Amino acid sequence: MMRFLCRLGAGLVVLSWLGGAAFGAEGDVVFKRESAEGETPPAVFPHWSHRIRYKCYVCHPGVFKMQANAEAITMDAIMNGKFCGVCHNGTIAWPVTFDTCNRCHTPK
Repeated sequence: MMRFLCRLGAGLVVLSWLGGAAFGAEGDVVFKRESAEGETPPAVFPHWSHRIRYKCYVCHPGVFKMQANAEAITMDAIMNGKFCGVCHNGTIAWPVTFDTCNRCHTPK
């Protein structure tokens, strides 16, 4: 029974994350791009689904400042282990690679 509940919970978390990324749920952060190069859509960060798993201090203010647009978040910085790349490194969470672009850059 416990195994079933764990799988059910994990499935609900995944579905909530995917739903938030795909539909831009209230509380999500959309990282607007300065240029439309390559037609890659802006990244959508499902803040609410991360918040149900982690306390605010895990990311704020160490990884992300508490002010919107306080820092330029680039893919180079993320791939070098900064910002999202602190956790999305292939060990803590799925890695940021060209194969995983659509997990964040989801067209609406």
